[in-house]
Amino acid sequence: MKCLPVFLLAASGLCAADLGGIWVGRIPGRNGAMPDVAFQFRQSGTVLSGKLYGDYQSTKITEGKISGDEVDFLVVTAEQAGNQINETRMRFTGKMVGAELELTRKREGSRNAGNGGGVQLKQDAGVTFRLKRLI
Repeated sequence: MKCLPVFLLAASGLCAADLGGIWVGRIPGRNGAMPDVAFQFRQSGTVLSGKLYGDYQSTKITEGKISGDEVDFLVVTAEQAGNQINETRMRFTGKMVGAELELTRKREGSRNAGNGGGVQLKQDAGVTFRLKRLI
């Protein structure tokens, strides 16, 4: 019986954080802009899905996973670069910090949406921001 409390304490660390719901915040953007953003997360155990909502579009969340208080997911979004539209892969990683979700967004890659060719990206150090649960 002495082992049971220790086992329960250890097992509680294996549970995924509860991220289901709507989270809102602002992502630092170009020229000091701080556009509003919302994430609708659906969680099934350690699998995360949902949508990212920005000013002009909504984008599906894929490859989402939760491990303890850490989260990792991918968003593929359309971005305009001059006269061409690119599909850009953005990786979001983060963790719970108190009642907030701290995320870092990094561009993983981009391709021309018209012909599928690769697109050269500038070095991306990533952008870190925090979200608060709305619902």
